[in-house]
This record gives sequence, structure tokens and C-alpha cells, in this order.
Amino acid sequence: MVFGSLVFSIILWIVGLFILYIVISAAVKDGINKSVVGQFIEKKYGVKGDKKSFLDSDLDNDT
Repeated sequence: MVFGSLVFSIILWIVGLFILYIVISAAVKDGINKSVVGQFIEKKYGVKGDKKSFLDSDLDNDT
């Protein structure tokens, strides 16, 4: 039973780290886009950076 508990613990760590990665990356992208420097670069160079992620496609999207 010790081995099963270890595997379960490792799986929980991986899931937790993945959720943390999603939250931090979303916060950083949003923070950069709303910052003064991000707005300046977007206005001056027209860089929008709408890169599609696998997280953008939901199961309820029809397209």
C-alpha cells in the first residue's frame, strides 16, 4: 500500500504544478498586455501576439 500512496502523491503534485503553471502564465500574459510597456509596444509596432494555445479550444466550441 505504500507504493500506491507514493504514486497518488506524485500524481497530485503533477496536477497541482500544472494548474499553477496555467495560473501563472495567464497572469503574466495579462499583466504584460495591460502594462504601459506592453501597450506602447502594441501601439508602436502593432505586435498583438494572439498565439493560439491548446487551452483556447473548449469542448463546447462549435468551430
